[in-house]
Amino acid sequence: MNGVAAAVAPPPQGPAFWKRALRHHSFVLGALLTLLLAAAAALSLGWTPHDPYDVNIPDKLKPPGGAYLLGTDPYGRDVLSLLLVGARASIVVGVVAVGIGLLIGTALGLLASARRGWTEELIMRLADFGFAFPAILSAIMLTAVFGPGMVIAIVAIGIYNIPTFARITRASANAIWSREFVLAARACGKGRFSITMEHVLPNILSVLIVQATIRFAIAILAEAALSYLGLGTQPPQPSWGRMLSEAQSLMFQAPLLAVFPGVAIALAVLGLNLLGDGLRDLLDPRLARKR
Repeated sequence: MNGVAAAVAPPPQGPAFWKRALRHHSFVLGALLTLLLAAAAALSLGWTPHDPYDVNIPDKLKPPGGAYLLGTDPYGRDVLSLLLVGARASIVVGVVAVGIGLLIGTALGLLASARRGWTEELIMRLADFGFAFPAILSAIMLTAVFGPGMVIAIVAIGIYNIPTFARITRASANAIWSREFVLAARACGKGRFSITMEHVLPNILSVLIVQATIRFAIAILAEAALSYLGLGTQPPQPSWGRMLSEAQSLMFQAPLLAVFPGVAIALAVLGLNLLGDGLRDLLDPRLARKR
């Protein structure tokens, strides 16, 4: 219990924190890769080398070089432009889906920890039930009712994230509720809601931040998988997963069409995982004292 409580202490701030952060290789590399992902998505809002929606059959399957830096796909579209716009779709799905899981899951976890008893038991059993429906299975069920699309992918991944955040929040909050300063606040007559918002939530923010970063990486993978299966982002909106799906029939004719989106997904997931690991090390007081 004491170990868990130490891990959910408020994150350190100030120049000392950033000085340690710059010495943490995983954090720096993860931050750079994540910034690269964000920069690609931001760049695509105002500029791409070519129109990613422009079909130009005479230029189909051109190799990298010349006017097309990374070549063209079977429809003559610029691969680099598709990658840039696909980064935007991945970020949108990741941010919204993780946001859904974070908000709802954290609220349920805090409620379970504050109320305890049958409320906690009910929420945790619902979380266990939620684990039985991974993102792909949820997307298949929702697609059968509403049809495929980016919104369906966001909802499916968001539902998949809720039980994880609920369990992590509840476990971290339970450790805080046993601390002396919370017992003192209760002795002073503070209600459970006030204690939760003023003492419990601020002390578990570091855990939630780290988990959100890691779940973001998982959301990008899930979005790519759903798009690959035709359940996520739909044409003509570019998507890394659908680029992989379209390239699988051309593996011997144009193998780079699968390499480029695959590398993009790998770098995005690697960057977010490294960033999450770095934040975990930097925000954990026990590990911070060693650096």
